[in-house]
Amino acid sequence: MGPPRHLALLPETTAECLEWPVPFADGLPILQGLRGQRVVVLVSGDPFWYGAGASIARTFRPDEWRALPGPSTFSLAAARLGWSLEDTHCLGLHAQPLAQMRCHLAIGVRMIVLVRDGPAVLALADYLTQQGFGDSRLHVLERLGGPAERRTDAPAHSLAGPFTHPVCVAVTVDGSGIALPQISGLPDDTFENDGQITKRPIRAMTLSTLAPKPGEHLWDIGAGSGSIALEWLLAHPSTQATAVEIRADRVQRISRNAEMLGVANRLSIVEGDALEVLDGAQSPDAVFIGGGLSDQLLQALSNRTGTRLIVNAVTLEGETLLSDWHTRLGGTLMRIDLATASTLGSKRAWRASYPLVQWSVTL
Repeated sequence: MGPPRHLALLPETTAECLEWPVPFADGLPILQGLRGQRVVVLVSGDPFWYGAGASIARTFRPDEWRALPGPSTFSLAAARLGWSLEDTHCLGLHAQPLAQMRCHLAIGVRMIVLVRDGPAVLALADYLTQQGFGDSRLHVLERLGGPAERRTDAPAHSLAGPFTHPVCVAVTVDGSGIALPQISGLPDDTFENDGQITKRPIRAMTLSTLAPKPGEHLWDIGAGSGSIALEWLLAHPSTQATAVEIRADRVQRISRNAEMLGVANRLSIVEGDALEVLDGAQSPDAVFIGGGLSDQLLQALSNRTGTRLIVNAVTLEGETLLSDWHTRLGGTLMRIDLATASTLGSKRAWRASYPLVQWSVTL
């Protein structure tokens, strides 16, 4: 079994040849129907690096299959270009949005990107150009390892097709685009917002307190623009988050911000009141409350033993509530006062922001 392009490479054989259908998942029942027979499945390169191996291995017992990997597309591309893989980002975007490249876009960064098909190559070049990295050097590598292998080199802004599947793109990033900082506290204008956003200095301090770790899940309650949840997701590629927002327009805004930053596949967005909509959500490792604070909400969360809870409040009522809960459960209660320099006539003076009280506790 295999796709037509693989079967076409076989020498003359008396074995029965079955084309693997599209979509890929449709081929697994066919393969299961061949149990008890000697079957060879042809796939490209290393089947366990953005390949079919894991899906097939999950479908059968360990004693039913054996893998004979070849060089991966990443290895073949690096060998053609003379790149060290340990210094190269390897991305599988054949089924993922190109925006997942966003956090890697910085001058001099090298990437090898697997894409869905020939048209996706031009879409990748357009995406880089739109982000301000149109000067990036692209190496389009078609049919690597086969007799019809072909390489095309061009800047992203002037790349012309067509290109043939299977294909990957090696990228050396260049241009005038803005790289995302690799630490919490992105500029506020990174996020589309209506003013309902945890501002950069407070966001950086809040994320430091939230302390995201690999594989952890966050509830961001009263998410606004989603900035806390989105920076949580940028902290590590295995983190996940649920953003809760009661306003429909802000729900849409969070979705757009997630897509722009390439983390939408790890974010669940729930519209409604947290007390009503979170019962079925994935259990969190950490909870942030940036809006919708109430005694009832804190009471509902208080039995989640081991969960890290961080709450920001700016009103006197919110401050009083947090003071009461700090007395009951302990943790850290901190008041944050910030001021920025602004003009006052012909001189400058400090303009204070509303003071903020932050309560953090492990329940």
